[in-house]
Amino acid sequence: MKLCMIGTGYVGLVSGTCFADLGNIVYCVDKDIKKISSLKSGKSPIYEPGLDEIIKKNYKAKRLIFTHDIKIAVKNSDLIFICVGTPNKKNSNDVDLSFVFKATKEVLKYSSGKKIIITKSTVPVGTGDILEQSFKTYKTKKIEIISNPEFLREGEAIRDFRYPDRIVIGSNNKQIFKVLKNLYQPLINKGAKYFTTSRRGAELIKYASNAFLATKITFINEIANLCEKANINVEDISLGMGLDKRIGSRFLRVGPAFGGSCFPKDTKGLISTGRKFKVNLSVVNAVINSNEKRKIIHTLRIKSILGKIKNKSISFLGVTFKPNTDDMRDSTSLYMIPYLCKNGANVSYYDPTGEKKEFSKLKNCKFKKNINENCFKSDLVILHTEWDEFKSLEFKKIVKKKNFKIFDLRNLYDTKQMKTKKIKYYSVGRPLIK
Repeated sequence: MKLCMIGTGYVGLVSGTCFADLGNIVYCVDKDIKKISSLKSGKSPIYEPGLDEIIKKNYKAKRLIFTHDIKIAVKNSDLIFICVGTPNKKNSNDVDLSFVFKATKEVLKYSSGKKIIITKSTVPVGTGDILEQSFKTYKTKKIEIISNPEFLREGEAIRDFRYPDRIVIGSNNKQIFKVLKNLYQPLINKGAKYFTTSRRGAELIKYASNAFLATKITFINEIANLCEKANINVEDISLGMGLDKRIGSRFLRVGPAFGGSCFPKDTKGLISTGRKFKVNLSVVNAVINSNEKRKIIHTLRIKSILGKIKNKSISFLGVTFKPNTDDMRDSTSLYMIPYLCKNGANVSYYDPTGEKKEFSKLKNCKFKKNINENCFKSDLVILHTEWDEFKSLEFKKIVKKKNFKIFDLRNLYDTKQMKTKKIKYYSVGRPLIK
């Protein structure tokens, strides 16, 4: 099939590349000429393990076409995917749909004959209805609008596309289900569940799914707070709960506040949707508030560990919101590092994905090119992101200061082993071994 992906961000680029890898002809459209040029040379604008190789392979095979000419892409495609950003509006839970509306308007402008427009972007309930209503001004054109939300995890996106738990298609025209089933048949053959529902149903499934996962993370983080006070190992609680099939073990790992491109904005977007339909989603609202407080809790704990922050050397290992991605959106480090710098700490950080522009204006914050350079003068080492290269470090060989301390936000190390090595080690939701 011939496909058009409007937007070469995370969703559009990963999905488009993987569709091409299934044998489809895929046009990836973006107005950013520099980005298109970079993609043509085989360089991805996002960090995603394995993506560069698949891009090069399919671009060489001429199944993957990068262009800034939306007219050519739309005219030559059977299915058009809208994969643009849907951020929250400034200082609001409301979702900014301007990119979706603009992209759809351009698609309609160059469409001829029957076209199927598919929203892969995360959009509030009723967005498809609004788009459909706007089509009435184009009486001569036959347009179908459907919802096909993505469920790709950053850092695991290639695998998630190839082996999805489910494929959700929302349409008010049952004939469309057959078209999309043909597109996804290679994945269905590998065991993916093909689920069809109304267009509104598909739109809400995405929001509800992300809100529920965010709730699981927030719940276990709050239980970790209790564990610290009650001298209980939260990992025992997670494992014990996870054995219950009704609960499951995934997303029950403690850590910093959840971040990234989805959970923060989608929980807020769901609150906004509830308000639109005059429904108070109090549980989701509590999740958002608890998650924001978690950033403060961990930051204040640093102060309690060190006694004072001023003039202390604090090094961060990892600053992205999770490993295997360069995504900094809503990372806890964006709160912690500026706070520490403001209060007189000397902060350094190392991340496998490189220096971050978010910290470039902080006077006493420096990026280091490797772990050793980052940590050797540290009073406190903060394990912020669980990159594999941080999981088996010999801290006494790396850190040269006496009586240095470690604050492990991801519980990567065993507390008893740290005690044996005579390292002052602090973790999350686990008894402090003195």
